[in-house]
Amino acid sequence: MLEVQNLHKTFGDLTAVNNLSFSLKPGDVFGFIGPNGAGKTTTIRMLATLLEPTAGNARLNGVDILSDPMEVRRRIGYMPDFFGLYDDTKVWEYLDFFAAAYQIGKKQRPEIIDSVLELTDLTTKRESFVQTLSRGMQQRLCLARCLVHDPTLLLLDEPASGLDPRARAELKELIAELGRMNKIVIVSSHILPELADFCNTIGIIERGALLAFGPVKDIMKQVQPTRVIRIRVLDGVARALELLQAAEHVKSAEPGEDNVIRVQFTGEVEHQADLLEKMVRDGVRVVDFREEEIDLEDVFLRITTGAVH
Repeated sequence: MLEVQNLHKTFGDLTAVNNLSFSLKPGDVFGFIGPNGAGKTTTIRMLATLLEPTAGNARLNGVDILSDPMEVRRRIGYMPDFFGLYDDTKVWEYLDFFAAAYQIGKKQRPEIIDSVLELTDLTTKRESFVQTLSRGMQQRLCLARCLVHDPTLLLLDEPASGLDPRARAELKELIAELGRMNKIVIVSSHILPELADFCNTIGIIERGALLAFGPVKDIMKQVQPTRVIRIRVLDGVARALELLQAAEHVKSAEPGEDNVIRVQFTGEVEHQADLLEKMVRDGVRVVDFREEEIDLEDVFLRITTGAVH
């Protein structure tokens, strides 16, 4: 388990991270969301023991980042936004070098290297030189390097930066698989659609402060406690409005263009089905009836103010 307690970092008069506290358990894929300069990378570098906190602490399975940083490093995989690759080194040699750095025995290394290459779908590139790989493959190789020592926690700072759509999709599936392998994964990003597909927990940071933290669905419900249903009728908008405004669970019904009515609805999905059935039974010709889904971008825009350091 990762426990972050009042983590704080200042640089002179600038407060980069302001008393962050949260906890994650195995299997959590945590989307760390915030604009550039919000404090995401500073937080990750503190968790990676590369930057000492001004105050506060964090523990990974009881191991303290301040009192025992070397043991923490053995338990984490850190993938920075910009990472180095060694030219004229083959893929397997690159991984072998880092496995040796983690003091993995020479006899165990080949099996481990084969395993992480298979997981990251790089088996066919085993004998390729790293400089010949595409940007997406280099990202996967860097992630493979983070996995050779089987870490408990993965810290991925903007892992999809600069990738094309296909490479991003492949990386998202790989990160989701790491969560299914019961690892704790922290993924920082300011590109929100990437995170919605595979994160079960999110944190929104702005000017170093954590504005929201928790399961994705819970935070979405906090931002929009009622459901919004979009109903388009063929005709008879006035009749439809009359029915809706008298219906159970309807908080409000507002007409729009093209015979569309937006309904603030407090009921559950079964109540939506009852409402649709009632409208049709009462002679309203419904063309479209669907719930408008709130997404992470909506959540982010509603919670944050746009302020930067």
